[in-house]
Amino acid sequence: MRAAIAELCRWGPHRASSLWRTEPLAQRGQPEPQPWYVNAAVEVGLGGDALSVLQRLLALELEFGRPAKRARWQPRLIDLDLLLFGDLALETPRLTLPHPGLARRRFVLAPLAELAPDLVAPGQTRTISELLADLDDPLRVEKL
Repeated sequence: MRAAIAELCRWGPHRASSLWRTEPLAQRGQPEPQPWYVNAAVEVGLGGDALSVLQRLLALELEFGRPAKRARWQPRLIDLDLLLFGDLALETPRLTLPHPGLARRRFVLAPLAELAPDLVAPGQTRTISELLADLDDPLRVEKL
């Protein structure tokens, strides 16, 4: 995780949240038990378009050992998601922005609230910290 964050920070001006230990969905009835994950949010100032950034993230995942293909819910070494791209709202077969799970996942909102608590994501009416405070998500998230 630290190596991936360091690489992302080389892409442009940046801020990174703390690391967060997060309970995997697999602990809640998924077919294959998984270890807890480590999550973080990184804000990077980039030029270009969202799809080119997505391609860079996918390439970085491969560089850090994520297989190009894997079964759903299979444990993975790294998973980089593009959560937001400025105020862009986008829905294509390859990319949806904001990330469709952003407002309902504690492991996303907790690190994001550390960086941008007062941010209102496109399509939302409440801030990231308000979404986190009102979230009904039983999965545990612990700041490291």
